[in-house]
Amino acid sequence: MYLPVKSVKPLDGYKLQIKFGNGEERIFDMSPYLNIGKFTELKNVSLFNSVTVRFDSIEWANHLDIDPEFLYDNSVKIKTRISSRSGGRAKKLHAV
Repeated sequence: MYLPVKSVKPLDGYKLQIKFGNGEERIFDMSPYLNIGKFTELKNVSLFNSVTVRFDSIEWANHLDIDPEFLYDNSVKIKTRISSRSGGRAKKLHAV
């Protein structure tokens, strides 16, 4: 199933918070791939944080990109916990 990337946010620990075309938000852990080929360049935190959405996927300033299907299939869904004390707003995010 093809799901385009709508937004991406770099997180600590070489993780990415990604929102897909179906509205689902997921966490992708990039750390297992940082010793493979050109992806070693992403150990540079400034470069890692340069990630952006381009052509329905993600891309870094050094033009590395990852297929959106791979991102979706290898990421973990984020579950939003709603707190009544927060007026119904999302309180915390955690991966499931």
